[in-house]
Amino acid sequence: MKTRETEGMLLGLIGVVIFSLTLPMTRIVVQEVHPLLNGLGRALVAALPAALLLAWRREKRPTWPQVKSLAVVSLGVIIAFPVFSAWAMRTVPASHGAVVNGLQPLCVAIYAAWLSHERPSKAFWASAVAGSAIVVAFALQAGGGGLQAGDLLMLVAVGIGALGYAEGARLARQMGGWQVICWALVLSAPFLLLPVGWLAWAHHAAHPEPLALRTWLAFGYVTLFSQFIGFFAWYAGLAMGGIARVGQVQLLQIFFTMALSALFFGEHVSASTWLYAAAVIVTVVIGRKTAVRAAPLAGKSAATAAAPVAAHPGHAK
Repeated sequence: MKTRETEGMLLGLIGVVIFSLTLPMTRIVVQEVHPLLNGLGRALVAALPAALLLAWRREKRPTWPQVKSLAVVSLGVIIAFPVFSAWAMRTVPASHGAVVNGLQPLCVAIYAAWLSHERPSKAFWASAVAGSAIVVAFALQAGGGGLQAGDLLMLVAVGIGALGYAEGARLARQMGGWQVICWALVLSAPFLLLPVGWLAWAHHAAHPEPLALRTWLAFGYVTLFSQFIGFFAWYAGLAMGGIARVGQVQLLQIFFTMALSALFFGEHVSASTWLYAAAVIVTVVIGRKTAVRAAPLAGKSAATAAAPVAAHPGHAK
């Protein structure tokens, strides 16, 4: 059991590292592109490799109850978080977005208790609240101590996005981690074609000049990594290690964001950042050692959620 939890934590950590550049990259894109076009467009483009992967693997179509769950996933991680966070990044810096984003692990744990019937102990809730408080305190200090209107958009993004995380992880126990995000993207694509096409036409009519290379690269990142590949590890990790427990790893996301921003964009990272990060790591370690009554597995085992994407002869179902 501990081995599975450890693997889940590591997979969750990989997902968080990938997600940590989402807000900075989104901020680059929305300097030239409307937030709606970025938020919906990245999902529509990501649906293409998702469809190809499902076809290559000849995956069984989801059942009607699974389709309804995938609709909830799509609402959270394909529509709400990409769109509202993109709108927020147009009005506030990434550090402000991190203020509210620091509450996402706590929201995920609450949804896990509701949807998946996980029952964290009081000690777990205490460590989760403490970790969230540390992240919010750090982000407020880094952002100048105030909240802006864009933070309300991030609150909506986080509140609904966490629902998509928790429901996707619950579904990953039945059909596998990468299958969840692939099916969510594919099933959402028909509903995205018309609005994305109209938004793209409107953008071209208003700004016929080509987009800058850095904008295309940033859009490519949020499409292939933030919207697609990152969820392979994230959903598998949540399914294997427990939604509430592994979700706490996301508390580290702001610090990865700062470190990677320093590496790629030359931003300065103060010594206090690493002190806050160390404090958050302590809360994550404490949370991992506290009791969380796991939800019963349904359908495929949690191990299936982390199954590698590889071709198998006669895989047709």
